[in-house]
Amino acid sequence: MTYKSDIEIAREAKMQPIQEIGKKLGIPEKDLLPFGHDKAKVSAEFIASKRSGNDGKLILVTAINPTPAGEGKTTTTVGLGDGLNAIGKKAMVCIREASLGPCFGMKGGAAGGGYAQVVPMEEMNLHFTGDFHAITSAHNLLSAMIDNHIYWGNEQDIDQRRVAWRRVVDMNDRALRDIVTSLGGVSNGFPRQSGFDITVASEVMAILCLALDINDLQKRLGDIIVAYRRDRSPVYCRDIKADGAMTVLLSQAMQPNLVQTLENNPAFVHGGPFANIAHGCNSVVATTTALKLADYVVTEAGFGADLGAEKFMNIKCRKAGLAPSAVVLVATVRAMKMNGGIAKADLGAENVAAVQAGCPNLGRHIENLKSFGVPVVVAVNHFVTDTDAEIKALQDYVVEQGSEAIVSKHWEHGSKGSEALAIRVAEIADAGLANFAPIYPDEMPLLEKIETIAKRIYRADEVIADQKIVAQLKQWEEQGYGHLPVCMAKTQYSFSTDPNLRGAPTGHSVPVREVRLSAGAGFIVAICGEIMTMPGLPRVPSAESIMLNDEGQIEGLF
Repeated sequence: MTYKSDIEIAREAKMQPIQEIGKKLGIPEKDLLPFGHDKAKVSAEFIASKRSGNDGKLILVTAINPTPAGEGKTTTTVGLGDGLNAIGKKAMVCIREASLGPCFGMKGGAAGGGYAQVVPMEEMNLHFTGDFHAITSAHNLLSAMIDNHIYWGNEQDIDQRRVAWRRVVDMNDRALRDIVTSLGGVSNGFPRQSGFDITVASEVMAILCLALDINDLQKRLGDIIVAYRRDRSPVYCRDIKADGAMTVLLSQAMQPNLVQTLENNPAFVHGGPFANIAHGCNSVVATTTALKLADYVVTEAGFGADLGAEKFMNIKCRKAGLAPSAVVLVATVRAMKMNGGIAKADLGAENVAAVQAGCPNLGRHIENLKSFGVPVVVAVNHFVTDTDAEIKALQDYVVEQGSEAIVSKHWEHGSKGSEALAIRVAEIADAGLANFAPIYPDEMPLLEKIETIAKRIYRADEVIADQKIVAQLKQWEEQGYGHLPVCMAKTQYSFSTDPNLRGAPTGHSVPVREVRLSAGAGFIVAICGEIMTMPGLPRVPSAESIMLNDEGQIEGLF
């Protein structure tokens, strides 16, 4: 049997005008800023009017460590949202926006797949409503103003060797990781070493995702530390007088984007992905607004639960005062077999032993998630090659871990395939079983926070950090930043910092290569192992296959 591609399915979608989607949530037409017929931003005035009132139930969708076999976290998020609506619940989906880097690289888009997608798929995976372009512009405006400030006399006495603010671009480009700027003579400024990160790793992205409103946004932007003076005191964004103009560039980007699923259910798409190097969650504004508009809000956190879910719990929920009612952990039979040592080319053949051998990865994620005090249900994202024996082996293992695994066929059947999952998740959320708490307190020293995550979530024996890093963390504590949570930048493919170490490894170490203070966002970034904040393109990037066909339609997006 042949199946249609995601883009073919999306192209056949019978979309409703975005004003009709807004009506389902009680959003008046005057509070929607349309971008065409099928997407719109929600006004800040409407969002402010919804600050009071009861919240719906928050459901987090996360996953096992990603494998080349595919897991389908966003697909499951959308499928569950559609399933909840199909069983008579008022539900909406909150997912993150797509970065151009992985779209043209190897990961693909971020709109779901099969018959569990958010549409319009092409626009969502490309320019969408311009949020990432606004973030890129605001970030690089600050870069330009720092260099301009130094050029015109350096009133703030910035030590050019200690400019901490790099530039960003929303593309995978390894050539920009380390660069020298201002070459070419006196008129071009003072040469210094710098570099680019990908836009989603920008502190501006994190600030937009965590800010409560436009005033909080400007305050946080002003709090960004851009450089240090010769006396080692910090220079803030507001010292350069860039925070006001940056806020102007971001004012529209702060408003959540309303779109719809293939089944015409409402979805907010707002905020940055990449939980391996950023905190990788939907924006606080989108999530908190959705909780006022729907009885159930299904949101996702990037990559595996060791990264996305940990940051969702320890950073987003801590900062925004949120508490999930349930967690859905996505797994596939195929991914279990890959964790069990089977090559991607051999995944089609039944291999119950390989499923069982790969299940410890799933088991560790279940245990980790439960440690936050939230009930966990496993969604087995079904593939047509899965056999009954393999599914039973996975389900039996999950039962042994004190949880349950429900097969969901949303990719193939939409809400009809996710009904069982939706019913059970609603039951768990309604039962009020959650007793959520982050796994470390604010007052814990920064290095101990890093060690807590490494030991409790990654199951590492130790954290390796040289004296320079330890001293830097202590200095930040002395400057009043010791209460901040930590954002771990680590490979998404393993609990360890070795991307090739699958399963549930123990006895490993977590080397911390660098630490960065994101004072505006409100966290410390710990860069571990060989992870890069500017990815590179693969040997054969997806961009080689993306083109317009003879009818002017986009081909090759996935």
